[in-house]
Amino acid sequence: MNIFRYLRISALLFFLSVSTMVAAHALTLEGGLALGRPLMPSTLPESSPPDSTITPSAAPNEIRITGVGNGSMPWTIIVLLTFLTLIPSLLLCMTPFARLLVVFHFLRQALGLQTTPTNQTLIGLALVLTFFLMQPVGAEIYQTSVLPLQNGRIGAMQAVERGAKPVQQYMLHFVREKDVALFVELSKQPRPRTPEDLPMRVVAPAYVLSELKTGFQIGTVLFLPFLAIDMIVASISTSVGMLQLPPVVISTPLKLLLFVMVDGWNLLIGSLMRSFY
Repeated sequence: MNIFRYLRISALLFFLSVSTMVAAHALTLEGGLALGRPLMPSTLPESSPPDSTITPSAAPNEIRITGVGNGSMPWTIIVLLTFLTLIPSLLLCMTPFARLLVVFHFLRQALGLQTTPTNQTLIGLALVLTFFLMQPVGAEIYQTSVLPLQNGRIGAMQAVERGAKPVQQYMLHFVREKDVALFVELSKQPRPRTPEDLPMRVVAPAYVLSELKTGFQIGTVLFLPFLAIDMIVASISTSVGMLQLPPVVISTPLKLLLFVMVDGWNLLIGSLMRSFY
């Protein structure tokens, strides 16, 4: 019973304290209104000429956000969010990222390694090399598209058209004529006079096919020496009667030793980067 009594007393004291705070706050508000003091500082001037246009002055802590190219903020947010969702597709379709990643996965399989290097490491390396290769294209897009859009000289659609030209020129440099002909036929478009007349909906998928083919070609050539080591180790271990020990246990250290001795990463990255010039 004492516990319930203490609980009731505590609840009553809490209720009284809250009521006192509310009453004090109400009295403060009434006193301020009675004395004519404003509750919040006004941002408008106290007096202005009768014929002048009244414009509210900006508060010291006010933050104003304007859209890119003097555009409205909601449309700018929509465009930016749409671009962020399309970044993975753009990386795969319009950059050398696909070729680099395919070659790196072929290398890991050829060495007989399952999780070393990890997927995050290979993707990060491919992203860094992609940024290195696409930096001139990005600088051209910034000069011809982003800067005029920020200065308000062109609209958003004109900026997209200008920005697509350098990317299209880059893709046309590596695309195969056979793949372009395939998608021109599938799109049922007339044969263009020059490669520059090709639309982006034809160039982008043709570029992806060309990059995948090139990546598989490089990966196959990279796979052959390690496959030869596997065959030699398997034949030797079988001939000497080591049937209880899998050949991959012996061949994997040999392949790693060979790859380290010839400075394989330097040779691989150098060959890959030269294939884009």
